[in-house]
Amino acid sequence: MQLGFVTAIVPELSLEDVLSFAATEGFRCVEVMCWPVGKAERRYAGVTHLDVTSFGEREITRTQELSAKYGVQISSLGYYPNPLCSDPTERATYADHLRLVIEASARLGIGVVTTFIGRDHVKSFEENWKLFDSVWKPLIGFADEHNVKVGIENCPMLFSEDEWPGGKNLAVSPEIWRRMFNAIPSKNFGLNFDPSHLVWQKIDYVRAIHEFKDRIVHVHAKDDKTVGDRLYDRGILGLGWHIPKLPGFGDVQWNQFFSALTDIGYRGPVCVEVEDRAYEYSLEGRKTALRQSREFLKQFVV
Repeated sequence: MQLGFVTAIVPELSLEDVLSFAATEGFRCVEVMCWPVGKAERRYAGVTHLDVTSFGEREITRTQELSAKYGVQISSLGYYPNPLCSDPTERATYADHLRLVIEASARLGIGVVTTFIGRDHVKSFEENWKLFDSVWKPLIGFADEHNVKVGIENCPMLFSEDEWPGGKNLAVSPEIWRRMFNAIPSKNFGLNFDPSHLVWQKIDYVRAIHEFKDRIVHVHAKDDKTVGDRLYDRGILGLGWHIPKLPGFGDVQWNQFFSALTDIGYRGPVCVEVEDRAYEYSLEGRKTALRQSREFLKQFVV
């Protein structure tokens, strides 16, 4: 396994600065954010370390040269919109950009893209499933043509009343993953597996690793902590009773998590995803979060 981080947490750095920092701090890879250039729609979004909208031979060469210069691999190209949102024009825009990200990943020789399935949060599961078929079968077909694996992160995207009741990402549980992979059996359709989203849903992430061992194409390392007083006040149907934390600062049992990954023979990237607001006071604070995460995780990832 290769320890890395998600570049969304350092939006003010250039790609070269990101790779330089990663090399200095002993990270072996980075998941590079590829949002369209423009204003962020939400927290941790809108970060562009690689602009795939104008991606010619010069950009390919420069990106590969930077990766080689610092000895840091690009584990995936990341873009996390809501491709099943209610607005058809918006859906088409997201799908078009995902195709550009897939093309760039293929041309760079990376072969992995990480993203969300999306969801119209006010519609039922079955209503969303019709959208899933129409949007994702062509997208995975496009990925097949380019031999690029698409790893779907399992975050429910349910953090506020604006996303209630369904959240804005369909792919949140084993039952739904089975249905997804039965509908689209392509070997290029898989998971960007993040245990932090399962621990608060009371889903056995170790069991899920074993069941979906052939679908895990990328891994996020993020923790999640239950806030007892808030859970008492609001119950599990409320919001805000759990918060994202650095690995080791929450409820994930990391020894069991990595034991399961080694049991299934996973040898891919494990990228720290920092969403711990206790460290967001400055760029240096966020760099400290990455360093602390590295120190904790190096006992599991050589």
